[in-house]
Amino acid sequence: TICDVLASSPRKKGYRISKINNFEFYEQKRLTREHHDLKEQLNVYANKLQKCIDIVFPEYNSLFRSKYGTVYMKVLKAFGSADSIAHADIRNIRKCFETNRNGRTISLTPEKLKEAAKHSIGFPSKAEVIEMRHLIDLIELIKEQIKDVDIKIEEFSTQLNSPILTIPGISHFSGTSILAELGDLRNYSKASQIIKFAGVSPYKHQSSQYEAQHTAITKKGSRYLRKTLYQVILPVIRYNPVFNKYYHLKLSQGKGHRCAQGHCVRKLLRIIYHLVITNQPFDSTLLK
Repeated sequence: TICDVLASSPRKKGYRISKINNFEFYEQKRLTREHHDLKEQLNVYANKLQKCIDIVFPEYNSLFRSKYGTVYMKVLKAFGSADSIAHADIRNIRKCFETNRNGRTISLTPEKLKEAAKHSIGFPSKAEVIEMRHLIDLIELIKEQIKDVDIKIEEFSTQLNSPILTIPGISHFSGTSILAELGDLRNYSKASQIIKFAGVSPYKHQSSQYEAQHTAITKKGSRYLRKTLYQVILPVIRYNPVFNKYYHLKLSQGKGHRCAQGHCVRKLLRIIYHLVITNQPFDSTLLK
């Protein structure tokens, strides 16, 4: 990176952040990393929100099929604690259940919610309710920011139209994130180099005549790249029979779940390298 900065403008006092031909990768990297950072913030605030819920209405999550839905958040923002819901007018509770979104209907009714609140063991803490409302505002804001970032990421991905998007399980975000972190794959002479760059190659431990057989990955390079790879490998294994078979083969050989995933990640990187260099779409029938 230092060499790129110095070489970009040797005769001028100013400097560029990166080479011109790599500026698109720079922008994509900034956007995908912003997505990762926002997701991490979202998880922090969501965990704090759950702590508050456990105090004021510990039975609340069991009443919903999934957390953080429209009705789920509207009820929390409007009432907060179980005590407030138990003493609220049923008509006000029904307003929280009114939504124009065409999503999956929930089995919970305002009457069931009010009845559950009456028998809750939650503590009616005003301080927790105030914190919950602040956290909900922050969560909603971050979700909007993530949507804004994802729209631009999808624009970059559609414009690039990389063949790695033909791999089932790889989305616009994950594909853009992988390519942005790796940079121009033509700078690598073979696939093993991007595996080392990603920090997912096995760490070699050798002393005299001893060589360890089971070692962790090196974890060198970008943590954002490794995070994306280990996130995307789950749907890749699920939607690709060859990867699924390879994953279970490693398990049958005595490998652990995480280790088997690591083998699949390295296989995925080799395929990505081949697809990008040859500009060929993914074909599962050609995999071994």
